[in-house]
Amino acid sequence: MTTHEQQAAAGAGTGDAPVPAPAGAGQTVVLDVDEFGGRVERTVLPGGLRVLTETMPGVLSATVGIWVGVGSRDETDPVAGSSHFLEHLLFKGTASRSALEIATAMDAVGGEMNAFTAKEHTCYYANVLASDLPLAVTLLGDLVTDALNTADDLESERTVVLEEIAMRDDEPADAVHDLFAETLFGATALGRSVLGTVASIEGLTREDVDGWYRQRYVAPSIVVTAAGRVDHRQVLDLVTAAFGDRLAGSAAPAPLRVGEEGGPTRPARPAGLIRRRTEQTHLLLGSVALGRLDERRYAAAVLETAVGGGMSSRLFQEIREKRGLVYSVGSALSHYAGTGAFSVYAGCSPKRVPEVLRLVREELARVAAEGLTSEEVARGRGQLKGGLVLGLEDTGSRMSRLGKSELSYGEYLPVQEVLDRLDAVDEAQVRAVAADLFTRDTCLAVVGPYRESELDRL
Repeated sequence: MTTHEQQAAAGAGTGDAPVPAPAGAGQTVVLDVDEFGGRVERTVLPGGLRVLTETMPGVLSATVGIWVGVGSRDETDPVAGSSHFLEHLLFKGTASRSALEIATAMDAVGGEMNAFTAKEHTCYYANVLASDLPLAVTLLGDLVTDALNTADDLESERTVVLEEIAMRDDEPADAVHDLFAETLFGATALGRSVLGTVASIEGLTREDVDGWYRQRYVAPSIVVTAAGRVDHRQVLDLVTAAFGDRLAGSAAPAPLRVGEEGGPTRPARPAGLIRRRTEQTHLLLGSVALGRLDERRYAAAVLETAVGGGMSSRLFQEIREKRGLVYSVGSALSHYAGTGAFSVYAGCSPKRVPEVLRLVREELARVAAEGLTSEEVARGRGQLKGGLVLGLEDTGSRMSRLGKSELSYGEYLPVQEVLDRLDAVDEAQVRAVAADLFTRDTCLAVVGPYRESELDRL
């Protein structure tokens, strides 16, 4: 489990809807104050745009992010990949700055500016010296509010995105993850790659992408977060100037995405295959898991960590250390609104795949029947707590936690409260989650030298 996955599993939210009503427009609420002078504040500006900051007195830098509550899950098949395509396109220029001017301004202060697209949100961020925060907010605000999205830029960037898809296809360890999502969630938006398909990218028009921008990049769906040596009042002033008349009106923030009732409970199909001559077979075995507001997610995080989240985990010890069958093996737990995914990844010689899969299935069945030992639960709690705290040592991680908390959970939990919730996880809770999660129907995604007819025997 990566640091980001740990934060997603245990970073915010109680799982108890409804979410408390936000502060009124212009009202600032202090969400947390620590003994070192750290301070977390939240303001809803007119128009429904939200601003959250975390002051970190001991640093000299700042990271600011503009989060838009739209991702690949919001797309339809004909425009699949448009959120990610748009993320690329915004850097091509605005009404007041060319792409070169944007890059030059950031390089001149030694900063970093980038973006990423996920299933349920998109984020544009910059990491700079604290003194250069005004420049970072101005540049990011310009991208998000005043991009040109010209037809010529779309054509040049189309090639770049197609190359990115090709790069993914050339890397089996990446391709198997998109194949697993497709196998698990089927012909749904969650089953599609964030990148889209070659066909959908080739078919996107300027009207498709710019229309997505005009319709979706609106104040109620936007959250601005900043962490580091920042002052909340200064950030509010900078954001107000950057967004201008987009902050007019009395719109409320967009409601929290909670997922659809009656979401998937089992995989769309039992197996998926990308047949390819490879030295290693890459595989993912997994099932539909818990939605991100499920109150059992803390216990599930402890369970996943102990089973496959590190070098002391059961799967690593049994399959790599004791038997030497693989170089890489581990598990992951992903949460979305209303659903989630649990998976085990392994890469090994094709001849070892049957034995590796047998051992994985046997271990998951054993944990489902018996649960974990008290030592394993304690170790899992400790690993998650340490990973969470160590992962929040830099301004980028703090900025990211603020954005995910607001968009994904609708509330901010102080780090200590998250640690307390992890400490409250006991063996009985873990055993109950294991008995549910590890007895669900599974699916298998494979990239390697196999035929479809051979998958039934794996």
